[in-house]
Amino acid sequence: MAYVYLLRCADGSTYVGSTRDLDLRLFQHNQGVGAAYTRRPGRRPVVLAWSHRCEHIGEAFALEKQIQGWSRAKREALVSGEFELLPGLASKDFGAKSDWYPSMEDPDAVG
Repeated sequence: MAYVYLLRCADGSTYVGSTRDLDLRLFQHNQGVGAAYTRRPGRRPVVLAWSHRCEHIGEAFALEKQIQGWSRAKREALVSGEFELLPGLASKDFGAKSDWYPSMEDPDAVG
């Protein structure tokens, strides 16, 4: 069994990690022997905001890396259980037309 987890730090930031022993890892973070990120001044204490159990550590690690790339808004939606919002909170919208891109109808247009 393995876990991917999201911590809320005392300074309001979040930290995403993965582990085989969630209780021990949370204890380590709060003792200042966890990740370098949570050892920094002002980050402790940390509280567990969200976790997900995975069958294998490799699965948990892959999910950790995915969530680490998410925006703060997307992480907050995950924590609050608003899963239907996740697709709309993607950091890149490949279908959106950029405001700065010249119009195809007017070849002389400059954003």
